[in-house]
Amino acid sequence: MAVPKRKTSPSKRGMRRSADALSAPTYVEDKNSGELRRPHHIDLKTGMYRGKQVLKVKDNA
Repeated sequence: MAVPKRKTSPSKRGMRRSADALSAPTYVEDKNSGELRRPHHIDLKTGMYRGKQVLKVKDNA
């Protein structure tokens, strides 16, 4: 069985465990539509990103 050669210091242990903390995803209010969206993501309903039209909006008929 593998055994560690050295004891893991509290600092290294804390650095490893820092990724274990889960945070809620952040949302921002869209300036144009007022709906919530993720920051730095394209608004899929309007197809806008940073004030520019990036995607074509499909018609739901």
